[in-house]
Amino acid sequence: MVGSRDRRPSPVRSVAMGATGQGGLTLFRFRGIRVSVDYSWFFVLFLVIWWLSGFYRDVLGPGTSDLLPYLLALVSALLFFASILLHEFGHALVALRNGIGIDGITLWLFGGVARMERDTDSPGVEFRVAVAGPLVTLAIAFICTAIGVALTGPEEFRRAALTEGNTAIGAVPAVLGWLASINILVLIFNLVPAFPLDGGRIARAIAWKKTGNRASATRFAARLGQIFAYVLMGLGLLSLINGNVVGGVWLGVLGFILNSSAKAAVAQSKVASKVEGISVADLMDPGPPVIPASAKLATALDDFFNPYGWPWFAVTDPDGRFLGLLAEETVRNVPPAQLETELVADHMAADGGEAHMAIKAEAPLEDALDREELPRLGGLMAVDSDGRVVGLLTAQAVQRSMGADGQWPAV
Repeated sequence: MVGSRDRRPSPVRSVAMGATGQGGLTLFRFRGIRVSVDYSWFFVLFLVIWWLSGFYRDVLGPGTSDLLPYLLALVSALLFFASILLHEFGHALVALRNGIGIDGITLWLFGGVARMERDTDSPGVEFRVAVAGPLVTLAIAFICTAIGVALTGPEEFRRAALTEGNTAIGAVPAVLGWLASINILVLIFNLVPAFPLDGGRIARAIAWKKTGNRASATRFAARLGQIFAYVLMGLGLLSLINGNVVGGVWLGVLGFILNSSAKAAVAQSKVASKVEGISVADLMDPGPPVIPASAKLATALDDFFNPYGWPWFAVTDPDGRFLGLLAEETVRNVPPAQLETELVADHMAADGGEAHMAIKAEAPLEDALDREELPRLGGLMAVDSDGRVVGLLTAQAVQRSMGADGQWPAV
């Protein structure tokens, strides 16, 4: 809180505008969705290629060139990650059809994740979004199996799917067999009723439908997730004792990550129960000062940053619609001689894409808790149905609504 002029509260953090908080390498964009790979993905890519090259060398038999098994392993690895990507697009496209934006899709060490802008708002939407990914994976496994069986027959294809090295089949059926088997494993794992896996989200949707309470349903599914995580960590410990170091570490790390995610879900559900029935409009500070996009940087400095001392301000068009944020740090870094000529519009961090700095005033406060920009920026601009700025929702106001012992939920 900074006192000046009308003593309206300010955001509590200064940020480097344009930072997304998301690492990794961007591959492409589809319908505005950023698809990226975490750097840990390259480690898994290497392991898969290393393991499969030996399998394909056995399948193809003696007399095969040394290069071909590695090429098939590379193709198989890329097809596997393409199937993971399609799985996540299944979630994403169903979410979009139900009015939920997608921040991006990331491939990482343990598969993929589609990041939704907000949580689902009904058991039906939760179920449809959760089940979409497994249905895509099931379809991929079915298509690979159908083509493979047609090429080789059921018995030879079964042996290829089980990665038995003595199968006398060609390169294409071998690739299809492995791809079918790995997608079946992905399907089985994802359908385990343990939050935040897809099966856990399906379990949450069912519990939500039966109880009518999303928070309690989340806690139920998250508890299942914690139990499954402990099982994985226990299996990892047994694998280590039996000398399987790689498998033991893999299961242990996966269990630890799932347990952390489940605990975070429990914490967030407790917070959500505290703010149930509260909207953004109930907590926002109405009529915050905004900077016209057509203003000069010198005006922004003299009339806004210097008097108020805030780290950033909202930027609007002539009709008051929210365009983005202008950070004080950005303005201070502009040479003084250019402040009288440079426009605010040319230096603001634009809203949209990966940045979501505004929220509808009529939205439930719980939606704001899902926004990583709220704790990162210290506030979100509240807008009406036409996108015009009507208020400022600060992180302090949200924390006050949680009570004296309220803590920011893990996001």
